Amino acid sequence: MDAGIEINDQIGRKVALLNPAKKIVSLVPSQTLLLADLDLDSEVVGITKFCVHPHEWRKKKTIIGGTKKIHHEKIHDLQPDLIIANKEENNREDIEALEQHYQVYVSEVEDLESSIRMIEDIGRMTGKLESAKKINEEIIRGFSKLKVSKKPESILYFIWKNPWMVAGNDTFISAMIEKCGWKNAAQQARYPTVTEADIQEINPEIVFLSSEPFPFKQKHIQELQNLLPQARIELVDGEMFSWYGSALVRSAAYFSNLIR
Repeated sequence: MDAGIEINDQIGRKVALLNPAKKIVSLVPSQTLLLADLDLDSEVVGITKFCVHPHEWRKKKTIIGGTKKIHHEKIHDLQPDLIIANKEENNREDIEALEQHYQVYVSEVEDLESSIRMIEDIGRMTGKLESAKKINEEIIRGFSKLKVSKKPESILYFIWKNPWMVAGNDTFISAMIEKCGWKNAAQQARYPTVTEADIQEINPEIVFLSSEPFPFKQKHIQELQNLLPQARIELVDGEMFSWYGSALVRSAAYFSNLIR
């Protein structure tokens, strides 16, 4: 470690550490879970209010605001040697301000492969490379056993209501849908808003209502069933589809049950 640790993050910025990070702030819920699974309890000093796993960290760690509303003064009080961020989940202005003072690793996870790279990067920066590789091996093994759907049914995956919003075709959620052998019925990028007329025109074979960020419930199934009487509509665990990182250890088994 005498030579230090130097890597390029997932948007091409250089991150340089003299030693494995010992004071870490995480601005991303799924990557906070990864840090916990890498056994970095004593190293993680700050998390966001949306970092719900592990639950006990919410009482032990400094809450530095939300993913979009970061309290910079709280981070300055912590003086971290590494901040873990994400291109989509955090604001560019926040990242640019923080990188004037700290080493900031920005992830950009679009699919399983980029998640695996992110896990290894974080393992390398925190001195937990072997543990990170074991997590990756477990994820790869799980997905290698996934028996994909024999019928490439079209999926419309809802993340919000009022207005209705769905996961577009360039998201990590879409990549997970495709891993299952299905196809994303939403052909726009990112998270487009759709009207009831749009939903009927798309006419998906299957509708998934995510448990997050909007907490869809059973009552919403009937609302959409009235619009799409022929569709199969299910509530699904949003973490399994959208939490890149160590949460993927459980995703393949979850997807296998959904496919069956």
